[in-house]
Amino acid sequence: MLEGLNWLTYLMIILASYRFTHLIVFDKITEFIRKPFLKKKKVQDEEGHEETKEVPTSKFGYLLNCYWCAGVWSAIFIALGYLYIPDLALPIIFILSIAGAQSILETFVGVGVKLVDFLKK
Repeated sequence: MLEGLNWLTYLMIILASYRFTHLIVFDKITEFIRKPFLKKKKVQDEEGHEETKEVPTSKFGYLLNCYWCAGVWSAIFIALGYLYIPDLALPIIFILSIAGAQSILETFVGVGVKLVDFLKK
């Protein structure tokens, strides 16, 4: 199974896992999945400033809100998909890997644009 895994496919799996994790934990489109497992809680810092945070209500909520936790499970999900149902998993991995690479590039471009704007001022 893994004998046929080349570096490009491995890189695609890494990028797909990254994008899938981001989709679960951060993206607005999947907020409806996270929302039932989160509650709003008011927190006060040392200076007395009050802010509202969303905190998990269960271990599953923590899984959906924790980037590191969701990353492990998304990597397992994508790897098992690749190993056991590659005909279905590879097109999904391909699309998610393109989206993952694009989001990484966009982060660098966004930082560069902000830096240029900052330096102009």
